[in-house]
Amino acid sequence: MTVYNNKVEIQNHINKLKSEGFTFGFVPTMGALHEGHLSLVNEALSHNDFAVVSIFVNPTQFDNASDLEKYPRTLDRDVDLLKTLSDNIIVYAPSVEDVYEGQTKAEQFDFDGLEHEMEGKFRDGHFDGVGTIVKRLFEIVTPDNAYFGEKDFQQLAIIKKLVEKHQIPVNIVGCEIHREASGLAMSSRNVRLKPDYKKEAPFIYKTLMAAKEQFGIKNAEDIVKWVEDEFARHELLDLEYFIIADVKTLKPIETKENNTNYRAFVAAYADDIRLIDNLALN
Repeated sequence: MTVYNNKVEIQNHINKLKSEGFTFGFVPTMGALHEGHLSLVNEALSHNDFAVVSIFVNPTQFDNASDLEKYPRTLDRDVDLLKTLSDNIIVYAPSVEDVYEGQTKAEQFDFDGLEHEMEGKFRDGHFDGVGTIVKRLFEIVTPDNAYFGEKDFQQLAIIKKLVEKHQIPVNIVGCEIHREASGLAMSSRNVRLKPDYKKEAPFIYKTLMAAKEQFGIKNAEDIVKWVEDEFARHELLDLEYFIIADVKTLKPIETKENNTNYRAFVAAYADDIRLIDNLALN
């Protein structure tokens, strides 16, 4: 397995293989790989000749300098994990300089309002940073298909909008959330959870499941209130938001409408670690 740190070198390698007719699936990551990431890589390998995996902690999508500093960086372990999957994986692990060329700042994007909902209200400039790095990675890797997990459902919707508005020739594939046995959505941040918080974190998924059961019989306002009360009584987890939204607009539901798909979204803190999850309701 080859690990590239230089975008010109990986572009030359990919272009050579493309000239021979090979196809490429792309999985952009920030490293600290877990089974959820590996499931995306396997999906890419099953539909393409090669999988390209980028490992890059992107500074422009962090609004919290401490979170950026604490984000786990485990490149050697990540590469070893990828080696267990296939020889047809190409790793791009660049420096900030290689990606940003001395201009480490985010571009400004208009995602038709998707960026102002949920995460956008709590993480200033986050989606400009996401759009910037994903657009640059697409330009470097030029994949046929790119794979993203539905845990970051809003990010997935924004990347689809990015591709549409900037006419980037790549097919975006959303993949189901990969969960631990407890139901906790897999995240690179989970390794930082202290034992007591790790034990209690599956409460997030259990509450989502309970909200789904109520969705057919209660109105959205009552469900939101119930979830807020459940978290208020929890001793370790602090709710940042719980929202039931239209999957197309990501705007909070006012009244249920026929032929509309809804999803519940949650963000909560376990000590200083922020966890997100979501679940389709209908």
